[in-house]
Amino acid sequence: MEYFFYVGIVITCILSVWFSIASRRTKEARGRGLHTARLNISMGVLLLQMALVQIILFEPDTIRIIIGSIFLLIGLFNLFAGLRSFSIFTRMR
Repeated sequence: MEYFFYVGIVITCILSVWFSIASRRTKEARGRGLHTARLNISMGVLLLQMALVQIILFEPDTIRIIIGSIFLLIGLFNLFAGLRSFSIFTRMR
């Protein structure tokens, strides 16, 4: 199970870097917005996976639970913001 999380973290980290570079190179606003939305989605998933690793895989400790909860909240916010932005930019013409 831990390998699943680690592979997922590596994949979403690579996707985050990819979408970050793509959003900086795109000239048009719609394309930049779509890449930024995908970046937010992948960062949200990355933070959610990091939170699950902290909360599930290790022994419960106060610091781990606090850091995992912070990652969970920021990850959910990024995921929500990315999905909202993605739906807005896909409707633009």
